[in-house]
Amino acid sequence: MGMLMLGLVIFLGVHSIRIVADGWRTAMVARLGASTWKGLYAVLSAVGLGLVVWGFSLARKQPVEMWWPPSFMRHVAWLLTLVAFVLLAAAYVPRNAIKARLHHPMVLAVAVWAVAHLLANGNVAHGVLFGSFLLWSLLSFRAARGRDRAAQTVYPAGTAAGTVMTLVVGGAAWALFAFWAHGVLMGIRPV
Repeated sequence: MGMLMLGLVIFLGVHSIRIVADGWRTAMVARLGASTWKGLYAVLSAVGLGLVVWGFSLARKQPVEMWWPPSFMRHVAWLLTLVAFVLLAAAYVPRNAIKARLHHPMVLAVAVWAVAHLLANGNVAHGVLFGSFLLWSLLSFRAARGRDRAAQTVYPAGTAAGTVMTLVVGGAAWALFAFWAHGVLMGIRPV
């Protein structure tokens, strides 16, 4: 569990700099240059993510149950992860109504993904991993919306074509992941 927590501290710590020290981040980018900053950010993120994956795989070998989710929670998790994939697609598909309305759909995708996994899994490792990502995503969303307000950011209006494309891409990515990739990558077939 210690390796998982260390990985979370590094990975989410790096990703929390804009939440807790945006001014410091701006000064460091100016001092180091954007390329160097991005390189350091990427290396620390990769190290943290690697520790998270390794630590979680170790913790899963000796699960400590907090609660036993009812079987219908798997269906709730399937639906929520579909929503998460659509939100993730909305971050990248141009001119969709979801991004126009929510502004930061990727961070909300992480929150929905985390909630889905918390509902469907009841052991401590899942609670630590997904609870950490849920808390981070909510704080990140709040900070991003605050930056938008301060900068008076205006997002382009969505179009029907962009929104339909978002739904198609998100749904297709969810199906690919749910029916194949989750089993290959995680060793668990959710569907």
